[in-house]
Amino acid sequence: MTPKSASVPSRRSFLASTAIAAAAVAGGTPLLTACGGGSSGSTNKGGTTSGKDAKKLLPTFVAQNVVTPDIPSKNGSSLGFTQPLNMAELKASVPTPLGKGGTVKVMAPFWGSPPKSQNPYYTAMNKAIGADIVFQNQDGNTYDQKLGAVLASSEIPDMVVIPNWNMGGKIPSAVISKFADLGPYLAGDKVKEYPNLAAIPTDAWQRSLFGGKLLGIPMPAAWVPNIVPFYRKDVFDKEGYQLPTSADAFLALAKDITNAKAKRWACDDMKWTAFNIFGVLSGQEKPLGWNMTDGKLVYRIETDAYLEALEWTRKLYAAGVVHPDAKAGKTQGDPALRFTSGETLIYNQDISHWYAKTAEQAAQKTGVVIWGMDIFGHDGGDPALWAGSPANIWSFISKKASEAVVRDALAAANVTAAPYGTKEYMLTNYGEEGVHYTVENGLPVKNDKGNNEVINAYVMLDGPPPTIAHPDLPEIAKAQVEWQQRMGAFTKKSSFYGLQIVEPARYTNLANDFEQLEDDVVRGRKKISDVQQAVSDWRAGGGDKLREWYRKLLDDNAPQG
Repeated sequence: MTPKSASVPSRRSFLASTAIAAAAVAGGTPLLTACGGGSSGSTNKGGTTSGKDAKKLLPTFVAQNVVTPDIPSKNGSSLGFTQPLNMAELKASVPTPLGKGGTVKVMAPFWGSPPKSQNPYYTAMNKAIGADIVFQNQDGNTYDQKLGAVLASSEIPDMVVIPNWNMGGKIPSAVISKFADLGPYLAGDKVKEYPNLAAIPTDAWQRSLFGGKLLGIPMPAAWVPNIVPFYRKDVFDKEGYQLPTSADAFLALAKDITNAKAKRWACDDMKWTAFNIFGVLSGQEKPLGWNMTDGKLVYRIETDAYLEALEWTRKLYAAGVVHPDAKAGKTQGDPALRFTSGETLIYNQDISHWYAKTAEQAAQKTGVVIWGMDIFGHDGGDPALWAGSPANIWSFISKKASEAVVRDALAAANVTAAPYGTKEYMLTNYGEEGVHYTVENGLPVKNDKGNNEVINAYVMLDGPPPTIAHPDLPEIAKAQVEWQQRMGAFTKKSSFYGLQIVEPARYTNLANDFEQLEDDVVRGRKKISDVQQAVSDWRAGGGDKLREWYRKLLDDNAPQG
């Protein structure tokens, strides 16, 4: 018996059902060396920590062997589980609670209505941790506002969860000044006291270095591409459509599929896929958009690939093969609904949709078959893909916290980081059997109490290495992991991959207008020449100065000898 589904580690998967965010599921392996990077930085100047300096701060990686995955990680893929687990024989990754019996006040984002603090799930979790975790939940939709106010005050909770999407403005500086150095507890072999934290890939810990210190407890995340071009395999098979292997072939196929009178269009907006097939540097976060190429440090918007991707996407719109609601704007309808209803046959989304939409359609018995096509190179050759971030959510501990509180907080993270297939994983994600879930057809399914209590709280503290497990749809788990492995073979890490970089505040909003400009260009409201002019303005307005700043980070941390 086994959980109905699991996509780990990104807790955004728990938010996907609320339409707040989609899960990013992928695998990770230890970072051997921090190639490139910068100086240790400071609160005012920003920067990063890498190379020899980082090695002194990073926890020793020790893989967990409590549960063996059915599909090992390869090329950065997730761990894959396709076989049922015997829940009566689940092993414990935390045989004895590590908490010291104190109280830890935690502020974290929450989507929906938080349960009452005194409930069976919280009681069971605190017993497993060995400490009393008290949540001060805040609305996830306005979390950045609350976060800024709290960090600017003198009253900071013992533990604060900060997602990467809230790591803007003055927040990184506040992180450096307000939170505790965890090096004395976790650096090197010290982490072995917390085995599940020791099993977190080194890449993720590297992302947790702020201002020259190990400040964050990372939740590991995908670094292989997570945007999949999905297609309606049932229709493709019926109509005899062949999967495209080049940009031109995609456009030709799209024209063949589209029949506006029959209310069928080939695709939804494909800009994200365009960036991948044309090899554009990652836009997930600013540092990943920089790369040393032919001796010059370039930003993604300066590349020919960026312009070519936008031009190709513009051609799709101009040819009338994109659903008209997509052309009208992002908020015009639901792309996934257009796809499953047959109004479009291709759309791109986070890899988590592969399972979510397949399960949805299976429950409705629609006969819809959702599959992911491989990303191809625009010219028909191999794709040139770029790695994303290996961690996107952190738990921080207040600098004012006592050693006992720090250790209780680490004990909590160690439980929630338990690998898939352990007792602690089941407790964290499903609660207690008979209380929060029942076993149906060999699979545990949450009841109303489970759906009301086992949500959004403890799962935000930390998670295990990236894992995909869908025992009810094992063929989807297998397909997801194998897609990641194939795409991972073509994925490279740019110059600042895996580094926590705090840009100087004066550059924070420098490139903010480009996303809207991209959307205007592909829809025909602006021209490619407008992008070229915007790039020139970006360079003159600070882009070239920012380049110098990043180049200094590389030079200061270049390998010696």
